[in-house]
Amino acid sequence: MRKIIVLSFITLDGIMQAPGGPAEDTSGGFRYGGWTVPYFDEFLGKVMDEQMNKPFDLLLGRKTYELFASYWPHHKDEGPGINQATKYVASHGAVQFTWDKSVLLQGDVVEAIRKLKAQDGPELQVHGSGNLVQTLLKHDLVDELWLKIFPVTLGSGKRLFAEGTIPAAFKLIDGKVLTSGVIIANYERAGEVKTGSF
Repeated sequence: MRKIIVLSFITLDGIMQAPGGPAEDTSGGFRYGGWTVPYFDEFLGKVMDEQMNKPFDLLLGRKTYELFASYWPHHKDEGPGINQATKYVASHGAVQFTWDKSVLLQGDVVEAIRKLKAQDGPELQVHGSGNLVQTLLKHDLVDELWLKIFPVTLGSGKRLFAEGTIPAAFKLIDGKVLTSGVIIANYERAGEVKTGSF
């Protein structure tokens, strides 16, 4: 059984849209692209290097795949792990594959992901891919969330936890607070939501 791990940069109010640059995703009139850049320091870079340079495969939506495919094959010294990974792409439309080891998930995407998850192999990392993440959360397919929470609010934009997120409990398995104010918080799925009364 393979783990599905969602890695996401999010704001304090849960926005995940266009963390890396102004032109990354302007849909919905989003104008704050690149909001992570002022907070990105050497320590956070080191954390990302560790997470992205061990054995893993990628599970991506079409837009994130195209964004990554335009960058990573030309920067092999920066991302040996990401370039060696098999890239599974969830898309209802046609995708032009320009990156080695790219595979289109055919038919029912949820069923295809369940079959992929049931196989032997390295963990499946999900980066960006906002629509795909909503599908994964809705169908309880996320095993871990590796979040980088930035000290900024944006008010509007694509959210990590949007409509369709099911009630679910998570357990903190690793956490760090950086001098930049960024919080690194890794969670694993921990059963059902428990309630009580004071």
